[in-house]
Amino acid sequence: MTKILVTGSAGFIGYHLSRLLLAEEFEVVGIDAMTDYYDVRLKERRHQMLLQSPGFSCIQGTIEDAEALMQFARKEAPDVIVHLAAQAGVRYSLENPRAYIDTNITGTFNVMECARELKVRHLLMASTSSVYGANTQMPYAEVHKADLPMTIYAATKKANEAMGHSYAHLWDLPVTMFRFFTVYGPWGRPDMALFKFTKGILEGTPIDIYNHGEMFRDFTYVTDLVRGIRLLIDTPPERPEAGAEIAAGDSLSPVAPFRVVNIGNSDKVRLLDFVEAIEAATGKKAQRNYMEMQKGDVPATWADATLLQSLTGYRPQTGIAEGVQKFVDWYRDYYKV
Repeated sequence: MTKILVTGSAGFIGYHLSRLLLAEEFEVVGIDAMTDYYDVRLKERRHQMLLQSPGFSCIQGTIEDAEALMQFARKEAPDVIVHLAAQAGVRYSLENPRAYIDTNITGTFNVMECARELKVRHLLMASTSSVYGANTQMPYAEVHKADLPMTIYAATKKANEAMGHSYAHLWDLPVTMFRFFTVYGPWGRPDMALFKFTKGILEGTPIDIYNHGEMFRDFTYVTDLVRGIRLLIDTPPERPEAGAEIAAGDSLSPVAPFRVVNIGNSDKVRLLDFVEAIEAATGKKAQRNYMEMQKGDVPATWADATLLQSLTGYRPQTGIAEGVQKFVDWYRDYYKV
């Protein structure tokens, strides 16, 4: 049985990925710091549900603690590591940038050291669409320039990609970085737009809509996202032969078993249409507070997911109306509203 270490297993994406892996009879070991960036009770509940499966075990700990992390990794000896633990949130990186350096840079280095020592079959690490930054060429493709990050959060994730490439090259460690595009769905984070908008609409309080709603996002439903990760686990990159031609559109490194892959819905949705989908799902109208663009934000993101499909045969496909309705149904049930 393949054993997979998931960092950030009590997080939004970590929980959904772990649940999928357990359903497919993988053994999953998790580690999560249970930080109070948002309601810890939500994280605890996710872990409680995962612990109902005999194939899941976990510890509470930080990836910044190199010695404890290595001790845990040696004990568990996973075949694959999926690194999702991070200080998340674009907005919070304006307030507390050091948290991003500590967790996303130092913590990720510690995870890579574990992968190197254990010689895992595949190290998969979360990046973000935010690395495309000031790039205006859309839809974003993995081979496009991504050197102009707009926030410290995006900069740390871009650094993770560079770090991952160096480890892949130096140690022949297969590394896949996946770039997420605005993930949403049940058990989501309270700091994200869908959660805030749903809460405000149901409570009858105003919701803040930035750039007067003229923003576009590639909303990706969480179960679609983790299906993409699951399939990529079985698709480790291989170091190409010297001088070998790499297929057009493939982000495979010419000098390392390293690849970057977008996971997105390939559908650019206007923010106001997203709000209307929430109104339809809740049966209530939003009190809209239109605001200017926030510092560090970008007006649009849009994924080209061709590479994901060519590697795995899969493409995310859940539409906004369906995905939002599932989230609202979960929210009403969880909060009894």
